[in-house]
Amino acid sequence: MSFPVIDFDERYRAISARDTRFDGQFVAAVRSTRIYCRPSCPARTPKPENVTFYPTSAAAHEAGYRACKRCLPEAAPGSPAWDQRSDVAARAMRLIASGVVEREGVSGLAMHLGYSTRHLTRLLSAELGAGPLALARAHRAHTARMLLVGTDLAISDVAFSAGFASIRQCNDTIREVFGLTPGELRARRRLPTPATPGAIDLVLPYRGPLDASGIFQWMSARAVPGVEEATATSFARHLRMAGGPAWFEVNQDAGERLHLRARVTQLGDLAPLVSTVRRIFDLDADPLAIDHALSAHPELVPLVARTPGIRVPGAADPHEMLIRAMVGQQITVVAARTALTALTDALGERIDGGLLFPTMAAIAERGSEVLRGPAARIRAIVGAAGALADGSLRLTVGDDGAEQRAALLAMPGIGPWTADYVRMRVLGDPDVLLPGDVALRAGAAASGLPGDPAPLTAWAERVAPWRSYLSAHLWRAAPVRQARRTTSPLASKETS
Repeated sequence: MSFPVIDFDERYRAISARDTRFDGQFVAAVRSTRIYCRPSCPARTPKPENVTFYPTSAAAHEAGYRACKRCLPEAAPGSPAWDQRSDVAARAMRLIASGVVEREGVSGLAMHLGYSTRHLTRLLSAELGAGPLALARAHRAHTARMLLVGTDLAISDVAFSAGFASIRQCNDTIREVFGLTPGELRARRRLPTPATPGAIDLVLPYRGPLDASGIFQWMSARAVPGVEEATATSFARHLRMAGGPAWFEVNQDAGERLHLRARVTQLGDLAPLVSTVRRIFDLDADPLAIDHALSAHPELVPLVARTPGIRVPGAADPHEMLIRAMVGQQITVVAARTALTALTDALGERIDGGLLFPTMAAIAERGSEVLRGPAARIRAIVGAAGALADGSLRLTVGDDGAEQRAALLAMPGIGPWTADYVRMRVLGDPDVLLPGDVALRAGAAASGLPGDPAPLTAWAERVAPWRSYLSAHLWRAAPVRQARRTTSPLASKETS
């Protein structure tokens, strides 16, 4: 199993064992060499008195260390802490990964989080060992390394794809962080050069096991034709990024590696796109810790054994996720897909090779012409789209969970199921249970757990903070016939 480690002795035991399960959770810096490594680095374990542990690579950079050329700590999967935690530091890291600093600067990041720039810098420096500029710089270095070793993009294109303001800035950062020039770093790659010049084709690291087939099946059942395409081993879709339309495809090869192919309008969108894909596939989760915690309860042992490494799919776009959730209230997955297909066909933007999901402005203006069903629900969907379009309702990956939930519940026609489902999918909150969900309750009853909302909620408290993963298992366990319904008919506010 893998757990968040707290004290020096626990971390030192992890690096002594070269335990890959802790990669991405912290780095080990060696004072005698001025190098920092991932916990699984194959180099000789340094003496304890020479080791300092840092929560992030940015903190190690700020302390004057450079990345190990042997283990390349920047290639490790992201820290699961940013999924598990909902504090300001975790929200900041999610926003940094989504490209907020590159688009809006540190002041924009601070505004999203509700702090002054100075206070945010103090807070992140105390919590993570580095301020927002250093954290963003480390993220750019990681992205540049990923592109140098995973694509044949020109080094100048790598620089701007990673978010650097200039080629010189990129070169200087790569040399400082890795002790290598960009060309030298590229020469060390282990993968063959992509066959198609200019292709963006990357391998996505993750902690195993990974229930990739489960995510592909989930996406296939909900795919909106033209926008998305899913098979048993792949998922592709078109989406909007800050610089224009983008497209990606993820597939799993025979060696269980996940490959990402992508096209972007502007190279600066590539790093945020990769972060989005990682959220969709929940690739920064720690499945061994989750499976171990759930398996401590005898009722869940068969579920975990049946589906080790289960993931909770994330959202490609927060605004789109809210609309999809609201359309899906009280109807089957098939009916929701039909309604979303009609909405997209009528209001989506047609681009070469597919469709983009409708903008919130388009839904606010013309959604009532296309949507079918109870008038109150249509008004609620159109109203939510209008609020998102004019900014009176904010919905991002960096929101505070409680504040986001309260803001959604204040909207007409949005009840607890929708607000919590959006929190689960948009924020990646690992501790959400949906007791009003009919399919989930059916899965609970089939698994020997209470099937009614109140006793199920009480029972599920024992598996905190992993109730989202419990929900995923219960959805999987639901009898097929009942699993079609997405929400409970008892959630009256959601039909008001």
